[in-house]
Amino acid sequence: MSAEVSLLVAGGGPAGINAALQARELGARVTLLEAVRVGGTNLNRGPAPVRTLARAARLVRDWSSWPLFGLHGPAPVPDLPTVLANSERVARYAHDKKDIAGHLRHQGIDLVEEAGLVGFTGPRTMAASDGRTWSADRIVLAVGGHAFRLPIPGAEFALTYEDILSLPSLPERVAVVGGADTGCQIASIFQDFGAAVTVFEAGPVLVPAADPAVSAELSRSFTAQGMTVATDTLVEALSQTDSGISVDHRGRAGGGRVVADVVFFAVGWPANISGLNLDAAGIQAGHGAIPVDDYLRTNVGHIFAAGDITGHSMLVQTARTEGRIAARNAVLGPARQATYDVVPSGSFTDPEYGRVGLTEPQAAEQHDIVTGIARYDDLLRPVADGRSEGFCKLIADRESHTILGAHVVGEYSAETVQTVAVAMAAGMTVEQVAELQFAYPTFTEGVSMAAQKICRAMGIGGFPQAWSYLGSNE
Repeated sequence: MSAEVSLLVAGGGPAGINAALQARELGARVTLLEAVRVGGTNLNRGPAPVRTLARAARLVRDWSSWPLFGLHGPAPVPDLPTVLANSERVARYAHDKKDIAGHLRHQGIDLVEEAGLVGFTGPRTMAASDGRTWSADRIVLAVGGHAFRLPIPGAEFALTYEDILSLPSLPERVAVVGGADTGCQIASIFQDFGAAVTVFEAGPVLVPAADPAVSAELSRSFTAQGMTVATDTLVEALSQTDSGISVDHRGRAGGGRVVADVVFFAVGWPANISGLNLDAAGIQAGHGAIPVDDYLRTNVGHIFAAGDITGHSMLVQTARTEGRIAARNAVLGPARQATYDVVPSGSFTDPEYGRVGLTEPQAAEQHDIVTGIARYDDLLRPVADGRSEGFCKLIADRESHTILGAHVVGEYSAETVQTVAVAMAAGMTVEQVAELQFAYPTFTEGVSMAAQKICRAMGIGGFPQAWSYLGSNE
């Protein structure tokens, strides 16, 4: 059956690439359309180059800890054009050294780059603006999303994270509108580079989707670094003035105005569906996304969707998995469902934070929970590294001993939370995690310490009272 199936994949980001490769592996004839350059936002404009930029920002930050280690020297001076040029190194490496396009073609995939916007002309046919058309038995939509702009006066004066790579010089004053993951990452990078940063969040806390303990610690740390954090605050208008861009805002204490050299919007990531001409295929669209069932099918049975366009999770790791599942179901028939119970993620902020599973409020809604927190200042490695602020928090079900979630703040958070994700995916109980022998001294020891604290609270495992590097107790 698979050898007779032709598959058209629209979008060459992580979801589209993985969909194309999976379908080809199953024997389908595959055409992959990419509007510009294969790799999508991830490699060309998003996480990969921005993560490299964040690394430069962390190196600038680390200078402040030199005296602690007996090191002396002048503070580094960021050269933004050079920093940005280096951040593009990752994208060039993926394209030039790894040759993504060549690999796809070598696998027998008909890759079409620089296709421009494509849209449906019928249920099984898509066309480009230059008149080229493609048809297939099955279709996977993986066209990704784009940064949303607030519909306010002066919105044209704002940039998005995609514009960071085109900045001519380092701004002295930065305003970030939106305090979720992307906004906090932008704010943190420029704060470490020495800019005066103000971040506005309409909700009551930073990173509203995070565990409350993470949101609180991030806000505390940002404020301690000198950043202005304005929560419960709406940005109402932007305007260009002689001294910069004026940001009019209104919060709990009334209205106010901040002037910045650069303003970034980080207020959402709707799907790229406006140019797809979905009506021609009979596809029903939702608000900023295309609804799909558990098999990633749209309401049209032979058309699937994967990645940001589904609105499930704006994460590269989820896009890759959805791409494989969508392709498999498209080629072989709907058999595998997409699940999102264990999806670890991390940030580029200072401090970093990582998470997987449920937050404490989410877990408490349906479970009798027990939490355990291992603080970084009770571990040797964070103290030795001079980065003792942070914690590892685990949440477990009292009855089943299942780990429901993990939330980590501090150095190597994204790496640490991966350990818990593997344990959750393997179905390990909290006492099994508590028994693991983690390498010493490491940040990941916090996972074992937090698990042991939960076990003591539940009276299982016979674990002794925790001893810490600094001699404090539970």
